[in-house]
Amino acid sequence: MKTTDYIERSEKNILHTYNRYQIVLDRGEGVYLYDVDDKKYLDFAAGIAVNGLGYHHPIYTKALQEQAARLTHISNLYYNTPMMEAGEKVLKASGMAKVFFTNSGAEAIEGTLKAAKKYAFLRDGHAGHSIIAMEHSFHGRTVGALSVTGNTHYREPFEPLMGGVRFARFNDLDSVKAQIDDTVCAVIAETIQGEGGIYPADPDFLTGLRQLCDERDILLILDEIQCGMGRTGHYFAWQGYGVEPDIMTCAKALGGGVPVGAFVLGEKAAARSLEPGDHGTTYGGNPLACAAVSTVFDIYEQEHILEHVRDLTPYLEESLEGLMREHSCLTARRGKGFMQGLVVEGRPVGEIVTRALENGLLIISAGTDVLRLVPPLIIEKDHIDEMIGRLKASL
Repeated sequence: MKTTDYIERSEKNILHTYNRYQIVLDRGEGVYLYDVDDKKYLDFAAGIAVNGLGYHHPIYTKALQEQAARLTHISNLYYNTPMMEAGEKVLKASGMAKVFFTNSGAEAIEGTLKAAKKYAFLRDGHAGHSIIAMEHSFHGRTVGALSVTGNTHYREPFEPLMGGVRFARFNDLDSVKAQIDDTVCAVIAETIQGEGGIYPADPDFLTGLRQLCDERDILLILDEIQCGMGRTGHYFAWQGYGVEPDIMTCAKALGGGVPVGAFVLGEKAAARSLEPGDHGTTYGGNPLACAAVSTVFDIYEQEHILEHVRDLTPYLEESLEGLMREHSCLTARRGKGFMQGLVVEGRPVGEIVTRALENGLLIISAGTDVLRLVPPLIIEKDHIDEMIGRLKASL
């Protein structure tokens, strides 16, 4: 069957909510993907920062096969051992108190918003609380997650959304302070804005948010869905700032490719927020997904993934800086670790992404003018060199 035949067959059945690139991917190995025509692609997109361990990692694959042969789903009416093991490893990595496993990042955001509202309900004895979110943020496509996403393009067709949300400017503490009053129960921000254009938080901004939330007894929520799980050389990006949230969300690379998310609560939020009956999920914490989570943490430890990211980041950054010096359309680099963005001026970003695809390189965009590079965390120097060569050809 030809690629065009596969695409036509898909378009007949799948709701067209994505303008997909005109390739049909078939399999992966390491940091490379292959389409149905056996064309090879160097992957610097990682399924939008999901496949941190690349493709077909032998330990990961074996663990999923073994768990699938034992048990995949039982519901949350019963305990299961993979969930216990995964929970212990999430808390060890984060130093936080409790975890709730979900099926996606957006669902983790939904649970987080409920936890924040319940915390304030118990604190004040009434409902009707508000949340401060950030302009240009992205937290997901469900109604609650969309309500705290600071981009009118995503929100407008689906309004009215969840009420009580105010937007402040990212990295502008005075803008946050101007929104604070007694109704606020939480401030939510990405530690590094991803979809909005790869903007890391300023250290003073995060420190100021932490102090402000402590003073007002409101919860600081940090969204680590894209920037977490080793992408910055720390398990979670906030650890590089030394600012611990009251609740964080994670997903994407958490399961190494299996759909799973989580929200993780510190002592304060865990002690006084969600109680039995307040929240639930049929599939969340299922044995298969949690076996994936547990194995991902094991591999990170065994193969020193965090150290590898930290060691290789300077080479990646220097290589991108060199590319900028050669191409005037690249005007800035932003990011941390293996989450990097190149600002493009005078050329459509989508055109460059398409050219790169033709040249066997998978990269994606962020915002309206940024090339986003979020490769598997197992890349080596030769992969960076190959990426630079293919991107040069595309530019």
